[in-house]
Formats: sequence, C-alpha cells, structure tokens
Amino acid sequence: RQHGGWLPVAAMDKVAQIVETDPARVYEVASFYTMFNRTKTGKYFLQLCGTTPCMICGSEDIKQTIESHLGIKNGETTKDGLFTLLEVECLGACANAPMIQMNDDYYECLTPKTTIELLEACKEGKPPVSCEGPLGKTSLLSEPEPPKVEEGRFKDGLDKVITFFWGKATVDPINVYEHLLFSSKIK
Repeated sequence: RQHGGWLPVAAMDKVAQIVETDPARVYEVASFYTMFNRTKTGKYFLQLCGTTPCMICGSEDIKQTIESHLGIKNGETTKDGLFTLLEVECLGACANAPMIQMNDDYYECLTPKTTIELLEACKEGKPPVSCEGPLGKTSLLSEPEPPKVEEGRFKDGLDKVITFFWGKATVDPINVYEHLLFSSKIK
C-alpha cells in the first residue's frame, strides 16, 4: 500500500533485513501469495475469482467481457494505467458469484452488462459503491437474476466426480451420510 499497491525488490530486501532472514525467503512468500504484487498495478486492480462456484455461474463470461472491453488479457494492465486484470483463487463470496474484488471492494452477482457499467463508471472516476452486507452499501441496483445454467450442463462431469469418490454415479439424498468420502472414519 505504501508503494502504490506493489512490492519493489527494495521493499522485500528491507523486510528481509527487519526480520533477519535471507531475501530469497521473502521473495518466495511474495511470489506465492497473490495478495503481494511484484509489479505495478493499475489504479483499479481487478481480481476476478475463477474458482468453481464463480466459473459455474459465469466468471468466464465476465473475464471475456473485461478482456474485450479493456483490450487486455489476464495479468495485463491497460496502456492508460487504469486497470489491471488478474484471475485469482476463491475470494469467499461464492453465494454471490460471479464476482471481482476491485482494490479493496467486492462487486458481486456480476453480468457482462453490469461489468461494463462498472468499468465505464471507473473510467469516469466514479466507481459505484461496493457490496458490504445485508443492509449496508451494495453494488446491486435491483434484485439480481440467478445465473442461467443450461440444463444438464454438468451432469456428466458431476457423475464422473461422484463415481470417482463414491463408486456410484448417483447419490441417494436420503442416505447421503454413508456416501461421504470420510464416513468410514466417522462411524
């Protein structure tokens, strides 16, 4: 934060000196965690959740929208320095997928249309208020529509996962406890 949202080598060297460790150890930590940026980011740092709940609900559409609207790919910054896009792992807002974290704020239940509206508002220097809580600030201007998932889209994939873990293609919801991977350890 003190250096515009990214960690220059000099800052990592100073951290190593303060905690009395080899600089390589600090570099390892900084390169492992996505919260540490080792290169300069745009004014609006867009971290797009790409894990399963967001992906199922349309994060790929949001990613394509951002990339085509801004003319950048994952990991790139716009020429004007306004936006950086980075696909990251779970940001903990699965119930409101798909979502992005822009700087410190969450924008949830996104659609391609609302994503473009968000980007345009940022270009004008007026990013909308982000999500906060049940009665607090929110980026939602109306009741969100649930994501449209084609019927049967994940049937084959889910059957393969269920078969892999439980040996059956279907799990009886009444007896789901006995189908748990670790159920033999619990009994």
